[in-house]
Amino acid sequence: MTIRAGLVAVTLLLAFGLTACGETKVRVYEPGKYKGAAVEAPWNSPQFAGNRAAWESQIAARAQNQDEYSRMRAK
Repeated sequence: MTIRAGLVAVTLLLAFGLTACGETKVRVYEPGKYKGAAVEAPWNSPQFAGNRAAWESQIAARAQNQDEYSRMRAK
């Protein structure tokens, strides 16, 4: 049984070793050349249609709702 366990271990090591051969190369980063998606202001979404004041008021309201002191009932 030890020979069989050794063969299984060697087979698993070979299988895991061969998976490393299938890795793709990482692309080289060129400083100053961003190729990702365009970065836009968060208020330029369809929900706010460029209205920065509405976006800021919603962010402030969301932050206020996360404040536990303002959510507590007065005694």
